[in-house]
Amino acid sequence: MNNPADLNPDQRVAKMRQEEQQRQAGYREQALKLFPHVCARCSREHDGKKLRELTVHHKDHNHDNNPPDGSNWVLLCLYCHDQEHSLSLREDQGPDEPGERQSGPSLAHSPFAALAERLKQPK
Repeated sequence: MNNPADLNPDQRVAKMRQEEQQRQAGYREQALKLFPHVCARCSREHDGKKLRELTVHHKDHNHDNNPPDGSNWVLLCLYCHDQEHSLSLREDQGPDEPGERQSGPSLAHSPFAALAERLKQPK
């Protein structure tokens, strides 16, 4: 039963969902090993049971682009991840009138950008 054509529509959907969950689990586990367990937007730390609230956001919005170095990922809490996707939807729609677009927080800010330099500085 490896051929998707052999499956009925419900089985196909279930198989696709299972494959998506496996794919997400793979890059999420990788991202959690690579990055501190901190939301890149609000800087809240997540550990223990709260770790499940930390999600992987794809910077280019392509969930198939998962480089092993994590360069396309950023960890966001559920709330910030939802806000990021809401902002990108609004940007795609464009302003109704010129000058109406409001600027808000974006992922252009990286709280860890200067971390390497700060770690090098003598105390």
